[in-house]
Amino acid sequence: MNIFKTFVLMALLTGLMVAIGGAVGDSMGAMIMLVIAIGMNFFSYWFSDSIVLKSYDAREVSGKDAPQLYGIVEKLAQNAKLPMPLVYIIDTEVPNAFATGRNPDHAAVAVTTGLMKVLDYNEISGVLGHELAHVKHRDILIGTIAAAMAGVISMVANIVQWGAIFGTRSDDDDNGGIIGFLVTVIVAPIAATLIQLAVSRSREYDADKTGGEICGNPMYLANALEKIEYYAQHSAPMPQAGTATAHMFIINPLENSKKALKNLFSTHPDTDDRIAHLREQARDMHLLT
Repeated sequence: MNIFKTFVLMALLTGLMVAIGGAVGDSMGAMIMLVIAIGMNFFSYWFSDSIVLKSYDAREVSGKDAPQLYGIVEKLAQNAKLPMPLVYIIDTEVPNAFATGRNPDHAAVAVTTGLMKVLDYNEISGVLGHELAHVKHRDILIGTIAAAMAGVISMVANIVQWGAIFGTRSDDDDNGGIIGFLVTVIVAPIAATLIQLAVSRSREYDADKTGGEICGNPMYLANALEKIEYYAQHSAPMPQAGTATAHMFIINPLENSKKALKNLFSTHPDTDDRIAHLREQARDMHLLT
C-alpha cells in the first residue's frame, strides 16, 4: 500500500510538471517538462547520494576510525538483512542523522558529531534503525526526486511570474490564458509542495515502526526523538541545512527557523505523535507496561 501511495504521488508530481509546461508553452512546453522530469529521475538515481553527502561535508569512516558507531551500523544491518552501508560523520554540534543512496546495495548513513555526544548507545541504535528502515523500504530516492520536482515547479512558476511583472506576456491573453497563468503561478507550486511533503511524511511512520523492530526496542528511538526534537527547538539550525534536503533527516534540521505555517508545510509528522506510536508499538511488543 505504501509503495502504491508513493507511486500515485510521484505520478501526480510528474503530471503537474507536464501540465505546467503545457500552460506555459503548449504541447512543446509539456514535452520539455516531461523530458526534464525523466532527466531528473535519471540524474537523481545516479548522483543524489554523493551530492547530498558533499553538501554537508560528510566524511566516510571505517571500523578503525569510529569503532562504536561502525559496530552499531554493522549489527543493525545484519538485523535488517541488509548489505553493510557506508558510514559517514558530519562535523556539527546539532544532533541529527540521515540515510541516502539509490538502493540497499548503494546506501550510506550519516550522523552528526552532536548526535554521538547527546545520545547513548541504545538511542543511537534507535536512530540508525530508523535510517536503515528507509534503506530497506527503498524510499530515500523517491523523497529526493519528489523534492527536486517540487523545486523545478516552483522555479518555473517564479519565472512566469517575473515575466508577467516585466511585461513579457502578451496583452491579448484570453480568459483561458489568464486562468492558466494563475494556476501556474499560484496553485501549482502549492500543490507540488503539498505532494512533496506528503511523500516525505508518509515515509516516516513506516520507518519508525520498522526501525523499532530493527533495533529491538521502539523506546530507543522514542527517547532519541525526544532529545533530538529538544535540540532542534532550542538550537540554531544546522548551518549547511537547506529546504531541498531537510526531508532526509530524522528530525527537520530547520525546525527552529521562524517560518509562517511551518506546521502545515512540514516535512515530518509531529514528533510527539511519532513518540506515541512508538510507545504503543513497545506495548504491543510487551516491552512497556
